[in-house]
Amino acid sequence: MSRDNLKSGVLAEDRAEGFLKASGYKILQRNYKTKLGEVDIVARDKDTLCFIEVKFRSSDRFGSGLEAVSGLKQRQISKAALSFLKEKNLLDKRARFDVLSLDCSGSAEKITLIKNAFDLDARFSY
Repeated sequence: MSRDNLKSGVLAEDRAEGFLKASGYKILQRNYKTKLGEVDIVARDKDTLCFIEVKFRSSDRFGSGLEAVSGLKQRQISKAALSFLKEKNLLDKRARFDVLSLDCSGSAEKITLIKNAFDLDARFSY
């Protein structure tokens, strides 16, 4: 990943965090990493743990940020989320997967939050 892309990613996560906080989320951790995958933001929305993938697009040339969360990416996030839940002894808590897209094509920024964007892959168990 280029330095510019990394910088854009960090700025996008900063914007996403601000948006989530303003929407009532409590941020628990950013960039949770394991050898199985990564979760951009782990937050609490009322009584639900949220594993949030942040996608940034500066143009729509390659589709929206929401379209970029492929099946493979969902599986990696799922594995990382299960690792987080096990590590923190939170397997009994309600959890969901959200996707937050920041699309900045043109002069306007559009933030879209999809709650419960995908389900845990049935092949994974805890």
